[in-house]
Order: sequence, then C-alpha cells, then structure tokens
Amino acid sequence: MEKLILTLLVAFTATVSADTLLLRGATVHTVAKGTLAIADVLIRDGKIAEVAEKVETKADRTLDLKGLHLFPGLISAGTDLGLVEVAGVRASVDDRETGEFTPEVESWLAVNPDSEMIPVARANGITHFAPTPQGRHITGTSALLATRGWTIEDMLVQRRSAMHLVWPDHALSIPGPNPKPDAKSLDDQARERKEKVRGIEQFFADAEAWSKRPANSAPVPAWEAMQPVLRGEVPLMIHAQGLREIRAALKWSEAHPKLRITLVGGRDAWQLADELAKRKAAVIYSEVFALPSRSSDAYDVQFSAPAVLHKAGVTVAISEGLERASASGQRNLPYIAAQAAAFGLPADAALAAITLVPAQLHGAADRLGSIEPGKDASLFAATGDILDIRSEVKHLWINGEEQSLETKHTRLAEKYRARPKAP
Repeated sequence: MEKLILTLLVAFTATVSADTLLLRGATVHTVAKGTLAIADVLIRDGKIAEVAEKVETKADRTLDLKGLHLFPGLISAGTDLGLVEVAGVRASVDDRETGEFTPEVESWLAVNPDSEMIPVARANGITHFAPTPQGRHITGTSALLATRGWTIEDMLVQRRSAMHLVWPDHALSIPGPNPKPDAKSLDDQARERKEKVRGIEQFFADAEAWSKRPANSAPVPAWEAMQPVLRGEVPLMIHAQGLREIRAALKWSEAHPKLRITLVGGRDAWQLADELAKRKAAVIYSEVFALPSRSSDAYDVQFSAPAVLHKAGVTVAISEGLERASASGQRNLPYIAAQAAAFGLPADAALAAITLVPAQLHGAADRLGSIEPGKDASLFAATGDILDIRSEVKHLWINGEEQSLETKHTRLAEKYRARPKAP
C-alpha cells in the first residue's frame, strides 16, 4: 500500500511540475486529421498534450501565434545531411564504406553534429532526417535523427530504421563506331549485371541459412544485422531508378515474401504504379526535379510522377535524393513537394509526403509526422503554407524545446550588412 501511495505521489508531482507551453490561435495543419482554422496546441514535458479549437488548461507559458500556421516538423526520408559537408573536400565526406555487402554499417555513427548544413535545414522546418549510407550493394542501415543535439546520441530518435540495397544498373552502354580499347561488349555488360544480381541472391541465401545456425554459434555482425530485415521487422529500401531495375528488383523480392519493400529514387516507378500498389511497396521519390530520361518523355513526367503513384494507391514520400546537392539542398524539401503538388499531387498528400509518410517508413509514426496528442512536440510556425516559397519559419520546436533559427547564412548576411561603407 505504501509503495502504491508513493508511486501515485511521484506521478502527481511530475504532472504538476511538468513544463507546459500553450501555442494559441494558429492555423494548425495536423496532417493526420485535417486542418483547424484557428486552434490551440498544448505542449507538456516535450509532448503534445492537447489539440483543440480552445484549450482551457492553464500553462506555464503562452505564445500567441495569431496569423501563423503550425505544421509538424518536416522529415527528410533519405539524405547525406550530416555525412557530407563539402563534397569536394574528401575529409568532410563520410557517406560510404568499402566493400559490396556491409549490412552491419550504421550511418548515424558518422554524422557530424556540428555540420553547418543541419541548422540551414532546420531553419526551413526540417526537424528530423535519415542519413543514408551509400555504396555498392548492401550499404548498411539508416537511422532517424533530430536536427539538434550536442552529440549523435542526443540526436538519435530511431536506430536501424531501414536497411539499404543498391540494385545493379541494368542500362547497357552501346559501343560506338570507334570504341575505346577498354570498352565492354553488350554480352560482357549483361554478364556482369547478372553476376551482380547473383551475388545479391547468394548473400540473402547465406543470411537466411545463418538464421538456422546452432544457438551456441559465434556472432557474426553482418549476418546478425540482416536478421530483422529477413523477419520483416526492418524495411528493406531498394535504390533503383530505371524501369528495368525496378522491375527486376520487384521480381527478385517475390522470392522473399517477408521483406518489407520500399523503393528509393524511383525515377520510372510511375510506369509500374499499379504493380507497386498491388505489392504494397512504398516509394521515396527523389526525382521531381530530374530531367526526363528519354526523348519521348513529356517535359513534366518527373513533376507529375508522385501524383501518378498516389492515384494508383502507392504510399509516396518525397526527398531531395542522394545524387545531387543533397546535404546543402535539404532546405528546399518543401518546394520539391510543392512542385509535385502543382502537377497533380493533392496538397494534403504533398505535405504528408514530407512529414507523416517518412515517419511511417522509418518506424517513428507513433512519435513524429503529425500534430496529435501523445506525439513528440516537434513542430514549427510559419507565416503561411510551408509549400509556398514566400512563407518564412518564425518558430521551431523539437521535443518541446524551441530551437535557434540562426544559420551560417544569417550570420553572413548580418556581417555583410554591417560592412564599412565607402566614404
């Protein structure tokens, strides 16, 4: 009885002393449950405690957000943010390991918490990101990190959120009339491609065989890392762009029905939209601003691809991608989604594609991606729709703590505004 009373007393004391913040009078874009024209959001101890048109509970602090729009924090579903600082300086690039199969690699361990790119992304509403390992075939696992923290441990939200497989390129280079001495024939190219696919098949077969090992076997980090993937507990994100690669990857996955497949990149995924929907394979689409790959493609084929996928019933997230200036371009994430919205993707789906859907794909939908009671208070207030380039982020919170919006850009702007003037 005494223990019960003590437990209740501790719980009551924690509730009474919990820090509370009331955000009042904003247009609240919950993502999961529509938009509230004028509403309040109560934050208690880093969590969203209440969302209503009028919150009557008294709070330690109240912030008037009249005229502002409140959004859940944006989530970059796949990026090299934190792994690449200056692409041309090798010492500041740590986005891959050597070797073709490195499932034991955890990319978040290489993230630089002091990266200048992270505050720049945060200043435009990005509260979380998934640093993605790159490489040959099995490149390792990503994690979900917050865009704040002194150390990588402070930043970590979801460890081993996905395993990554880079599918072999199926494109063939046709030799010209005067081929180079080292040019490979079409037969040689096809043979190499088949060998790479066989290597992937053999690797998965070996990983499945290892799962049947005797209980007293010595641990092998690579095989141990594969077991949650084979059981369907951790999604397998397959990086593939072209139609032939995507079709081959889907056919290969049929032999592994327990795998939870997510397609990353997906330039030509719109051509297989119905099949992807039937397979319940999600797509992290990164090619909105890529040029059409074929002369027969319409100019807007990549702009409208997310809309085609969404209409077919495919779960779609949108990302900046890994092939361009991913780290420095993260601040443009909402505008990539906006371009897809301008070409047919419903606005609510475009917003979900950079908030709730990435949270779902990386196993953190119970904590992030929407403004709902019980979730982490990771959200931001902007002057308008975040899909509108004219909107400006005014406040941003991660786990209920307001974050600085100062960046290297703002510091340089202040410095040069104060430069000495010519007499």
